[in-house]
Amino acid sequence: MLWKSNARAQIADSSYRVVGLGRFRINLHHERGRAAAAVRALPSRVPALPELHLPASVAGLAQLQRGLVIIGGATGSGKTTTLAALVHEINRLESRHVVTIEDPIEYEHTHIRSLIEQVEIGADAPDFPTALRAALRQAPDVIVVGEMRDPETARIALSAAETGHLVFTTLHTTDAASTISRIADSFPQERQHSIRAEMAMALAAMLTQTLLPRRSGGRIPAAELLMVGYGARQHIRKNALQHLHQEITITRKAGSFSMEECLAQLVAQGDLNREDAMLRAIHPDDLDILLKGKGY
Repeated sequence: MLWKSNARAQIADSSYRVVGLGRFRINLHHERGRAAAAVRALPSRVPALPELHLPASVAGLAQLQRGLVIIGGATGSGKTTTLAALVHEINRLESRHVVTIEDPIEYEHTHIRSLIEQVEIGADAPDFPTALRAALRQAPDVIVVGEMRDPETARIALSAAETGHLVFTTLHTTDAASTISRIADSFPQERQHSIRAEMAMALAAMLTQTLLPRRSGGRIPAAELLMVGYGARQHIRKNALQHLHQEITITRKAGSFSMEECLAQLVAQGDLNREDAMLRAIHPDDLDILLKGKGY
């Protein structure tokens, strides 16, 4: 166990293993002048991709050979789980060298067909940029950056994707347009145009997801996937991000699908209430048309 502390906020964050019970993520902090803790059990195994009930074309992300794949969503939307399942899919199907950089490590991978090295921030490296630079010297085929937290990490990840690596990362965003804006806006104004140009070259796909209450109990994911093609690259370069949504329709044969299509399918399957679907739609009018077409 190694605690990563922030003296200013007076917190400590780490993972901890208890023999016979498994691994836990522990956050120590102060609340109203008192010591407090948040403890969460970490999963004991990596889920297979079909277990997540995401649309089938998401599995195609594991077959990409190069480029940057960003998984967006709010805290608690299952981004880390989807990322782990994609790494497991690569591990199951291909012989590749995978380096993951996480804070902390949540899912522990065993070698199946791939060699997987897992670097934990605080224990194995001081921060994401340092770990990412080191990873590039280890001749990886796939790099997983647990979270794109700062401009320096984004810059190195983009460079790695441009030079032939497959790079997966997560970001707290809700759709493709906000993903591009979030990254570009983290850089100084004078750098934003060049960063958008780099993203246009490096991006392979953007997946955003959310978790919704399932009618039969538990939760089920709804997602949107944009496979980045020529049109999307032009819109990103020109900062015409309002046009990215229409690229989903244009690149459907490549695996793209909209959040509204996913929500409509979940309603039709009986997994989701119409009201819950409408609340989570990015484009409610589109969803209303789709649901009416399915008789809802």
